[in-house]
Amino acid sequence: MPQDLRVMPAHRAEPASRLVVIRGNSASGKSTIAMAIREKYGRGVAIVGQDNLRRVVLRERDRPGAANVGLIGLTCRYALDHGFHTVLEGILYSAHYGEMLAGLRADYGDRSSWWYLDIPFEETLTRHRMKPQAGEYGRAEMEQWWHERDLLPGGYEHIITAETTAAAAAAQIMQHAGLACQVSTASSRAGATG
Repeated sequence: MPQDLRVMPAHRAEPASRLVVIRGNSASGKSTIAMAIREKYGRGVAIVGQDNLRRVVLRERDRPGAANVGLIGLTCRYALDHGFHTVLEGILYSAHYGEMLAGLRADYGDRSSWWYLDIPFEETLTRHRMKPQAGEYGRAEMEQWWHERDLLPGGYEHIITAETTAAAAAAQIMQHAGLACQVSTASSRAGATG
């Protein structure tokens, strides 16, 4: 009988690995910030994108209890257990992903940093127009997906607003997560190995 991916064994993460979770509505800048973190840090950062696992790998609709929920949690744990700093980014509705996210927080809380991008709807539309997939969906779909300040319970998510650039947000997140002090070492390792 296959193991239910939503039920994960206790973590074995490398002591130095860090988890960063970036949530927010569509076109709020999550992927851009995640990529900026990786670019600044160098090798050693895994990006776990909800859209990639849900829409591309599984081609699944976003609903409670869907297979992508467990796959996202499993992928984060696997990367952390193998020494990668891990940036999980996605809309990650609290009603659909809250239990999985709570499990990650329980297991990696002392090494995790949680962020919510609180960007006004009209600004997300402007940002969406600049995305490669702008022709795939538009205002109507984005209105259906929109959840105003879908914060997780507990008040531990840090808020980033529209006034903060992606570069500034990435720097702030890296500083908070303890990744900023590791940049020069990681970047030199990345250059040495290609």
